[in-house]
Amino acid sequence: MKKEKAIEILDEWVNNNNLKKHMYAVGLTMRYYAEIFKEDEEKWEVVGILHDMDWEKYPTLGENGHPYKAVEYLKNIGVDDESLDAILGHASYTNTARLSKMAKTLFAVDELTGFIVAVALIKPEKSLAVVDLLSVKKRLNEKRFASGVSREDIYKGAEELGIPLDEHIQNVILAMQKGSDVLGL
Repeated sequence: MKKEKAIEILDEWVNNNNLKKHMYAVGLTMRYYAEIFKEDEEKWEVVGILHDMDWEKYPTLGENGHPYKAVEYLKNIGVDDESLDAILGHASYTNTARLSKMAKTLFAVDELTGFIVAVALIKPEKSLAVVDLLSVKKRLNEKRFASGVSREDIYKGAEELGIPLDEHIQNVILAMQKGSDVLGL
């Protein structure tokens, strides 16, 4: 699937601009990692853009909700199994094994992108340009900061990806900074 088609689907399924920005952030970060891993950058970005496409319409966690409804729709329009498995695997409660590098990466970047946005928003500049590794690590240790973000998933994601946490955080920051205009930060 081309990125343009993914954006069309995103616009059909999602109205909330903050949710769209999250999905774009994940898409940008997936593209960044695809380049590092020498994978199909557009395919990976599309998976990132669409991974939460059903969250607004089907927020229930389970077979009648997220991410199953997205996967059902995407399967019906011919999206490949690797992409579908990655989308299922980003939600631990689906018990879908994250076997591919794509699936491991999607899981590893999902929570972290949201956390980095939260760090950017508390800066006086409200900009990704001023977010650095030290500011992210400092906030990770503050349990009350962005308390809805699973630190366990962030740590587990880096571990599953086989990249040291500091390097992983730095990669995600850089990917998001490259696309800060799309994210409005």
